[in-house]
Amino acid sequence: MTFRFLSAVLAACLLSACSTSPRTTPGDASDAPTLLLVSLDGVHPDMLGHGDTPRLDRLAREGVSGWMRPSYPALTFPNHYTLVTGLRPDRHGLIHNSMYDEDLGRFALKDRDAVGDGRWWGGEPLWVTAERAGLPTATMFWPGSEAPVQGVRPRRWFPYEEGLALEVRIGRVLGWLAEPAATRPRLATLYFEHPDHAGHGYGPDSPQLRSALREVDAAIGDLLDGIAAAGLQDRVNLVIVSDHGMAPVPPGQVVAVEDMVDPADAEPVSTGQVVGFRPRAGREAAADAALLGAHEHYDCWRREALPARWHYGRHPRVPPIVCQMHVGWDALPRAHIARRPDRTRGSHGYDPAAPGMRAVFIAHGPAFARGVELPGFDNIDVYPLLARVLGVAPAEHDGDAATLLPALHDGD
Repeated sequence: MTFRFLSAVLAACLLSACSTSPRTTPGDASDAPTLLLVSLDGVHPDMLGHGDTPRLDRLAREGVSGWMRPSYPALTFPNHYTLVTGLRPDRHGLIHNSMYDEDLGRFALKDRDAVGDGRWWGGEPLWVTAERAGLPTATMFWPGSEAPVQGVRPRRWFPYEEGLALEVRIGRVLGWLAEPAATRPRLATLYFEHPDHAGHGYGPDSPQLRSALREVDAAIGDLLDGIAAAGLQDRVNLVIVSDHGMAPVPPGQVVAVEDMVDPADAEPVSTGQVVGFRPRAGREAAADAALLGAHEHYDCWRREALPARWHYGRHPRVPPIVCQMHVGWDALPRAHIARRPDRTRGSHGYDPAAPGMRAVFIAHGPAFARGVELPGFDNIDVYPLLARVLGVAPAEHDGDAATLLPALHDGD
């Protein structure tokens, strides 16, 4: 590692010491390994193995690898929160990146007040369970970690800072891992938005995305080098996931939301690929006539009639009418379309069964088997595995603990 990188590690350690929650009770003082959960936002399994990701490829080859079906909708916040709760979005309440609640109002990713309001976040994320068990936790970004869920935050957490230097992120995590057992996090998270941003802007097959993958893979390499230099290989169980894949959207393949239904008849709650509408009072019949059924580039249902395999539509935040765009198509306000660059872009949020929506799963460390490739599985099954590796009793969840038993070193 370079002097510059080691300096960043030391600076990050100082920052992490200052960015703690008010709780100071030490966690479990045993020398059990840390579970480090890493997210590569927007990475499809097929993006690996082409020369851009040698460190990730080695981890997959030497540890456990597989692909996951995201939960519906295949969007960032719903699936990140599913991974740490084991609950489908329809149960934990993060039913979209943009939502409306009768009591809380509107939720959007960039609304810091909403993101930090624990009332939006249902279920029990793994860091809450760990903290209640006396195990220290720390998050280098993760949806839900900025809010006091059930009144509990990770012991150390940071407000999301888009574009924060990769070496700072890695340095903070290495600083945590090097701490004494009494304060070292037993659960830590790390998040990289870079592939998702490049994929949205230029498409999943673009040079820009390949460049982002190389940058993130190099950061993972710095993480691994730092772990090895400190002799921590037997004290870190590493799980690397993504929330969803990415599909190309060619120029012109976008529908104006205003053309789907007259705005006088229904108000859009969410746009993009999973488009929600609330019919206006007295205009329900007109909204139904315009929206419900099959269309050339999308299909619409009343929420109670959505396909059962999506396990979606019971939560009160799900809009009365939900439209699912076909793969490769978006739905946006006309004003947004006018500003859209005339090039291939990338989107997700399509049917989770679509191959392009598949997500990454890699596990490596003392708890995990070596050289195992798993068949596809639902991402709700990750949570019980994480709880088992962490050594805590899982909260109520939708996953199947048996699915990922082959991933474990002891196989049971």
